[in-house]
Amino acid sequence: MSKNSLTEGQKAPEFCLPDQNENEVCLKDFTGKWLVLYFYPKDNTSGCTKEAQDFTALKGDFESENTVILGVSKDSVKSHIKFIEKKELGITLLSDEDTSVHQKYDVWRMKKNYGKEYMGTVRSTFLIDTEGNIVKIWDNVRTKEHALKVLEVLREIKN
Repeated sequence: MSKNSLTEGQKAPEFCLPDQNENEVCLKDFTGKWLVLYFYPKDNTSGCTKEAQDFTALKGDFESENTVILGVSKDSVKSHIKFIEKKELGITLLSDEDTSVHQKYDVWRMKKNYGKEYMGTVRSTFLIDTEGNIVKIWDNVRTKEHALKVLEVLREIKN
């Protein structure tokens, strides 16, 4: 599988997407804050649920580091509402149904499963600093303890 074409140190691509409350959320809204922007394949699947629950559990720790967590998938706003209510999530989820932001962040790529090739979301996380620069990229993420690793790296970079 190819690696992400974005690089650490470059400006994060601009975006505006609806959140689960249908509010428009844009990258520029977070100037002055750190941002964890993570892309995941599908609401209510086991790995995506675990990742969202882990980020929810650590939300207070991220907030104490002046950091906001945003999850992005191509699921609809309605799907996000159900996912948040069913799993009692405390993070903001953004809907990118046309995958335009997935493409800007180069996470909409060719995948293989059981010999079949298809376009899909490569689970990826971007740590973006207060100036809107990408400081860390995790490509093809494994969900186990990922949220904690992101928090640890954030703390290392800030100190």
